[in-house]
Amino acid sequence: MVSEVGTNLRVLKPSRKRVKAGDLFAMQIPDGRFLFGRVITTEARIGPMEEVILLYIYAKPSPSKEPPDREVLSPDGLLVPPMLTNRLAWTRGVFENVAHWPLTPRDVLPAHCFWDYLRQRYYSEKGEELGEPSGPRGEYVLKSFRTIDDAISDALGIGRVPREP
Repeated sequence: MVSEVGTNLRVLKPSRKRVKAGDLFAMQIPDGRFLFGRVITTEARIGPMEEVILLYIYAKPSPSKEPPDREVLSPDGLLVPPMLTNRLAWTRGVFENVAHWPLTPRDVLPAHCFWDYLRQRYYSEKGEELGEPSGPRGEYVLKSFRTIDDAISDALGIGRVPREP
């Protein structure tokens, strides 16, 4: 069943609150279970765009949106590579904040690496060009909640929601 915003992810609770590094958020997948994600920073950059959100989405689903044990949410358990986005997933209710846990070094990958398909180069979340790739490689683009939904759907083996022409 497609949600009212055209995604496999269900609409939970829209929020206009500002997101912060350390926020833990839930999203509901079509089978009724929940996945969790974490805001790593709200100060990432993509070229001239500032205040971009860097987030992680974890692979372990849960039957409820109650925050899981912190040990479950480690950088080793990502469902998809780190992503860069804006606040729209929260304002549309696709992501719902469920807790705030200050980040510790073990919560964050040692480095972030994003591939720019246009320039054929790797960049950090700070917009710095990297010589060599490291760790899981995301895409150096601003992901919408719909392209995040596509990545999650692909990783879970769920058919993507068709887009209107």
